[in-house]
Amino acid sequence: MSKYTVIGVEKHGHVGLIEIRKPPLNFFDVALINQIADALEEFDKDVEIRASVLAAQGKAFCAGADFSDPQRQEQEASAQKDPAANLPINHLYVQAVRIFRNKKPIVAAVHGAAIGGGLGLAVSADFRVTCPEARFAANFTKLGFHPGFGLTTTLPELVGKNNAELIFYTSRRVTGEEATRMGLANICVPQDQVRAEAMKLAAEIAECSPLGLVSTRATMRAGLADRVLAATNHELIEQTKLRATEDFKEGVKATAERRVANFKGR
Repeated sequence: MSKYTVIGVEKHGHVGLIEIRKPPLNFFDVALINQIADALEEFDKDVEIRASVLAAQGKAFCAGADFSDPQRQEQEASAQKDPAANLPINHLYVQAVRIFRNKKPIVAAVHGAAIGGGLGLAVSADFRVTCPEARFAANFTKLGFHPGFGLTTTLPELVGKNNAELIFYTSRRVTGEEATRMGLANICVPQDQVRAEAMKLAAEIAECSPLGLVSTRATMRAGLADRVLAATNHELIEQTKLRATEDFKEGVKATAERRVANFKGR
């Protein structure tokens, strides 16, 4: 397990635990998504593990991409010059699809913010345990951007097309209680109980037949990974176009400065 540098991996009976360790905000990058995918593939090969929990240290579950990071800014500049380049964000979506191809149920313990791609990561799980303090947001349009991480497919399938449109078009932050009411989360408990409740749900799942679980999940999620692959391919094209706009630069700047953006439509 020493190969993991930004996650922790543990076994608790028939439940595997993956903990994101990039506090306080747990911004995602290629390394994080790749290591989560690797851990899930290891769980698939481990006959003792029947379900897993995805949790996080720090204040947020996953605050998405850090657009203020200088390395990412350099990547954005390169994308504008050559949209077809084999960029890290492209690799990130490849790793994201790997997560959707895993075979065993996942419970996400969302104790804090799940923003942008972090929401996409939370939605990749089968179930979400959360708390009133958590915030779920697809803040892409507020950045002058297009949704990613397969959310244009996964979110409507989870909460319905119109609720997904509301979340996308407003970029609003949905509380844990609101998320539970609309079906974005399954269980809402006090914040200090989120991980324990997620482990409890995973343990309940793990009491079932491992072969039955894998077979039933394959039926219920049939074609999902391929739909996510098609979605991320389209999302990346749209994101590449919008990265080159003045509005995107303004959206990122306004978000960093905690103010309303002055978009110009160009």
